Amino acid sequence: MKAPSGALRRFRFVTLIFWAQFCKKTMNKLVVGNILYRPVRSAISVFAVAIEVIMILSIVAIMMGQVTNAANQTGGIGADIMVQPPNASMITAMGGAPVPAAISSVLAKMPHIAVASPVILDLTTAGAVQTIYGIEYDSFNALKPFQYLAGAPFKEPNDVIVDDLYARGHHTNVGDWIKVANFAGTYHVCGIVEHGKGGRVFLEREVLGSLLGTPHNASIFYVRSDNQANEQAIIHEILANPNLSTYHVQTLEEWMSMMTPEHLPGFNTALHVVIGIAVIIGFLAIFQSMYTAVMERTREIGILKSLGASKAYVMNLVLREAVLVAICGILLGTLLTQAIRVFMGAHFATTPFLISNQWRFQGAGIALAGSVLGALYPAWKASRKDPIDALAYE
Repeated sequence: MKAPSGALRRFRFVTLIFWAQFCKKTMNKLVVGNILYRPVRSAISVFAVAIEVIMILSIVAIMMGQVTNAANQTGGIGADIMVQPPNASMITAMGGAPVPAAISSVLAKMPHIAVASPVILDLTTAGAVQTIYGIEYDSFNALKPFQYLAGAPFKEPNDVIVDDLYARGHHTNVGDWIKVANFAGTYHVCGIVEHGKGGRVFLEREVLGSLLGTPHNASIFYVRSDNQANEQAIIHEILANPNLSTYHVQTLEEWMSMMTPEHLPGFNTALHVVIGIAVIIGFLAIFQSMYTAVMERTREIGILKSLGASKAYVMNLVLREAVLVAICGILLGTLLTQAIRVFMGAHFATTPFLISNQWRFQGAGIALAGSVLGALYPAWKASRKDPIDALAYE
């Protein structure tokens, strides 16, 4: 048999390309038409995927924001070393004051220690999750000076210092009287400082200690060295003291390296549970939508197959519809999450809401994958329909 001429081969190639483009355009019109034909069901599916995206991004933003904020706030204190009571952890050190504050004077006399400041950390969930700091002003300010936006340091025992985010979120000004956690009475706002130096609310250490029933104790000691090169020598000196040998001593750099989801008990588990629930919501929404659509379009599928549509073509048609719905849901969910972020920044400034681009892409990928999985069975069922039975379907 004579081989086709070059002109014939080019004609066949052009015809094939034209046919492929025609089929693609026809399929895309069918996909869009199917979505627009049933707008209510399509809108519900889009919103279900959007809710999935909002759940993933919002929970991640709040949880990761808390971790990142805690690390940034502590890093801004100005300390090089943290000295905690025996058996303390990054969590247990935030409640109670189990050790004498006078230990700070012992630390201050050690070689290479420039400042040692005793602090009470009281974790509270009243109104919002926050840590109230009880400080000895002079030593704590010596670690790294407060940057005042208004007001001045403590003058009276009932004075309180707040940071600018707390002041903005609670509409607080210097001279106002505010409640602090669940403690009795109100406290006079004497100063507003820039955020980033430990906590958002500061009381005098003895005042907070008295409220907790331990006026002469502390939760933790922040130490600043005369030179960061002497940090290990300071740690060795502290642990060599018989009265401090059981204390937990670490550099701030070491502590910061532990403030990751992998090192926080139950953090990743909780995150995965929330993401799993969100994926199930998106999966079921797309599954229900596509399965119902396939059942309603039995006759249409029969017509397509009688015209020569293959099983792959029918599956592709259903999956494309699911992907288009998912993309619309992802875009809507991302925009609504951004709106939530703006709302949180305006009304809940002290609650960190951190959304990284990495999680935006991960959230979109998770939602898209869940939607495709939800559409696989309906697509397979549609491709298996017999054209004769489908055409006879009423």
